[in-house]
Amino acid sequence: MPAITALLHTANDALRMGRTLETLLPCAEFLIIDHHSADATHRIAREYGARIIAADGDTVGSEYLDLARHDWIFCISPGESMTEGLQASLFEWAALPAYEVAGGVAGGRPFSVCVREQVRKNWLDLPFPETRLIPRTWARWQGQLPAPEPSAIPLEGDLLRFALP
Repeated sequence: MPAITALLHTANDALRMGRTLETLLPCAEFLIIDHHSADATHRIAREYGARIIAADGDTVGSEYLDLARHDWIFCISPGESMTEGLQASLFEWAALPAYEVAGGVAGGRPFSVCVREQVRKNWLDLPFPETRLIPRTWARWQGQLPAPEPSAIPLEGDLLRFALP
């Protein structure tokens, strides 16, 4: 069974991070890369058992993959939350034998999720899925999140992006 590390980049996200961490039930580890927060971000992260690493300048996400304890990384931003459907998909995925994920079902390929973004009082379904579950060897990045990969395997369920805490 492959375990998942959740990777979050934070910067004064104390008001938003709790909701995010609450929904990461399928993840065995929370790895927080903190970009010099001056609020309660560290305290909240510790309350959820997260490991906190101080960011080293303007680095991209791939520079922290070797710090994860697991070979699969779920990248998420503060202010985003997993729906129950996405949680269920990840629990099912993690229940697969490791050889099926590495060589069979996924072959080391990344997975994507649909994102719904809060716009005022409504929800907007973004037009393209976003690559979020990646193997530790992933090398393509767009800032702090994995770059889009058209061949990524879609997961059921949504990732919700909230406009405000």
